[in-house]
Amino acid sequence: MIALSLAEIAAITGGDLRIDGTDTAQTVVDGVVDTDSRKMVPGGVFVAKPGADTDGHRFVDAAVAAGAVLALVERPVDAPVSQIVVPDAVTALADLARAVVARVRDQGDLRIVGITGSNGKTTTKNMLARILSDEGETVSPIASYNNEVGAPLTMLRVTPTTKFLVSEFGAAEPGSIAHLAGLVEPDIAVVLMVGMAHAGGFGGIEATAKAKSELVTAARSTGTAVLNIDDPRVAAMREIAAARGMSVVGFGQGATADLRAEEISVAADGTRTAIVVDGETLPLHLQVLGAHHVNNALAAIAAARVLGVAPAVAAARLETLEIAERWRMQPLGNDRVRIINDAYNASPDSMAAALRTLAQISGAEERTVAVLGAMSELGEDAGEEHDRIGLLAVRLNIRRIVIVGPEARRLYLAAVGEGSWDSEAVHLPDQDSAFDYLRTELRDGDRVLVKSSNSVGLRHLGDRLGELFS
Repeated sequence: MIALSLAEIAAITGGDLRIDGTDTAQTVVDGVVDTDSRKMVPGGVFVAKPGADTDGHRFVDAAVAAGAVLALVERPVDAPVSQIVVPDAVTALADLARAVVARVRDQGDLRIVGITGSNGKTTTKNMLARILSDEGETVSPIASYNNEVGAPLTMLRVTPTTKFLVSEFGAAEPGSIAHLAGLVEPDIAVVLMVGMAHAGGFGGIEATAKAKSELVTAARSTGTAVLNIDDPRVAAMREIAAARGMSVVGFGQGATADLRAEEISVAADGTRTAIVVDGETLPLHLQVLGAHHVNNALAAIAAARVLGVAPAVAAARLETLEIAERWRMQPLGNDRVRIINDAYNASPDSMAAALRTLAQISGAEERTVAVLGAMSELGEDAGEEHDRIGLLAVRLNIRRIVIVGPEARRLYLAAVGEGSWDSEAVHLPDQDSAFDYLRTELRDGDRVLVKSSNSVGLRHLGDRLGELFS
């Protein structure tokens, strides 16, 4: 974070400053800001956020022991540290992020990119950060810091020398993206796709599309919307951008795209395509597995192009990116049994894309094994969407379909109903039983996909399998 005095932080957050001991209101803070006392470092600010499972106020002492010099709290705590008492710690965090980014923007040349979409946000964020990091100091989210806490924490990592801030915005409810993006008013708004992920919480896919469009509305009117023209709901956001006076850059595989991908192929050593842009055709070989990552790469290259990075340069930098993120199409295992751990999250779109990738990268002599868990937050469409994935796995000729957990039983029933029997499809109650089954079932030449929603936790099963066959 930039240097601010305790008095300045109190004024920004509207809180009551309570000085500890001989400290003064003019003491300057320029350390990290975090809600996790375990991540605190000397000179940092600890935000005591109440949570569903625990209360951050319990960990103020631990944060002080780790070096915190200020605590943002909702009630005074008996701890040897200066405190700012605020009505709501999360609101105070947002207010601080807004003020810090505005100050850096006013005093420097900070450019801000916001990214949203039902799938691909984190991959695109990492791709864009990889491209921009060679241009100057770049701040981007750790993992999927895209909610009301994670997004402001990322914003607060900017310094006076930061050149690019890449923010990822998720939507917990209607208005979430408008609020988070409104803190920084991005210069570039990237919308990847509108899918069934979280549609149950929004009341349907059209409501999801409206939520994603909030990023275009919150961006600067002098900025640029980078839109996936292959998705009709995203392409329709051109009207919102045009009405606000924004420029629009379209990416995709359609003929009208400003950046277009052609000749996509997927193999064990990565994903290949040709990118047509500015009258040139550029070859691109991503180490990241999956045809669905081509559009993410296009979005990153398009945003970088708006920021002055030549597409050929951006593409060359993307070719050095080994994985999108931990637990996202992450290759594990060894030459005998190869594991793809893609279980950080799952939606119908990403589940189908991962299954197709598994089928595409496997040779005739290799057996495909899909270890699948439930997809969450699909609402009334959950049963039908699980059925569809079960059918797809069989139609892709996946040789072993291992379904884990009671919530995913519809996947198993759909696979069996489509003709997967005689142990081709099995249903196991939990991760431990799945691990015990797989450690004896897997054999040389197997390619294994592990995929589920984050809440199911199959990413940990994927890690265990990776260690077993390392």
